[in-house]
Amino acid sequence: MHRFGLATTLMLVALLGPWRPTPVRAQDTSGFEGRWTLNRTLSQFPREMGFTPAWAVGARPDPATGTGRSSGGSGASGAPGRPESEEEARRKQQLTNEVRTPAAHVTIADTATTFAITDERGQTRTFRPDGRDETIQIAGVPTIVNARRDAGRLVLVYKLEPGRELRYTYSRVQSPPQLVVEVQFLERGRGEAIKRVYEPASATSTVEAASGTAAAAPAASAGEARAAAPAPPTPAPPGQSPSEPFDQRPDAALKGLNTLGLVVEELSTQAVACGLSRDALETAVAKPLTDAGLRVTRNDDEDTYLYVNVISATMSSGACVSRYDAFLNTHTTARLSYRETPVLVEISLLHKGGIAGGAPAAHGQAVTQGLQEFVGSFATRIRDANR
Repeated sequence: MHRFGLATTLMLVALLGPWRPTPVRAQDTSGFEGRWTLNRTLSQFPREMGFTPAWAVGARPDPATGTGRSSGGSGASGAPGRPESEEEARRKQQLTNEVRTPAAHVTIADTATTFAITDERGQTRTFRPDGRDETIQIAGVPTIVNARRDAGRLVLVYKLEPGRELRYTYSRVQSPPQLVVEVQFLERGRGEAIKRVYEPASATSTVEAASGTAAAAPAASAGEARAAAPAPPTPAPPGQSPSEPFDQRPDAALKGLNTLGLVVEELSTQAVACGLSRDALETAVAKPLTDAGLRVTRNDDEDTYLYVNVISATMSSGACVSRYDAFLNTHTTARLSYRETPVLVEISLLHKGGIAGGAPAAHGQAVTQGLQEFVGSFATRIRDANR
């Protein structure tokens, strides 16, 4: 038996040739690393994006307050009859705002064990793409997130609350070079995708630098590698060379601000019928600004100004629904990547938005109060930045 086995082995070697070990490939990081700039023309910005509000799923006005409340169906929390907690509301609002106003510039550092993304404000989030749940802090709220690689893509899922997830899918296009980000608001596993397209920020890629850093690092566990991974470089603002210093402190753009214009958009007939008043809105949002020591000039958008917009509709049941937003905008000159001469651009410094639903008798007050609270938070940040 031994001789027969040896002879058989020699014959197979002669037929198949000498055996060579198959080289082991390092894990593909899909080439996401580098600096990327959002191409708004190629990207999608639908008018409505976000999770279904409670009033759209079996909501009815509360007779005591006139505001909308769940009728026991699948409401804002995604689970029947379960109210949305304060943490869930804050987490959902923060992540939804990030989708509505995506970062114009991002820097990605992608290694076999970590995926880190930094926005233009220098804020970095680092994930471990191993398919396991981990907890990170978002706006001071713990959030479960899961990152994994899937056939050259990176799938990142934020688990907001039972039945609701926010999924980011990163993929690469080689020609022309693009980073494609698909975002889905998933409710019970279903939801339409929004596509965002990023292009290389410059002709110089940071792939070699990132690869060199990964090769030089000693072997470590996934947790050690995540903790020891160097933070990606902070991208320079548009029109500014990377070597030029700039103020990176939080809310640095608000320092020195002491005068604001105020523009409240004209209200529709539906908004007026739902109890909203433009004069009342102007008075309400101007108060926290003046209380903070700011000088406010109405109907003025020449410099830095507060812009308020309300869109209202009436449901078949007679209930009112309004989307309301407050923006703090300013103007500056910037050198764009596709222009040689600086141009005047408008910048959104701060933004908050919300949705209210309820009976017409109390609807106007609810929207006005919501906007006043948003502007009050703006005034606090401006005051703190000027201390």
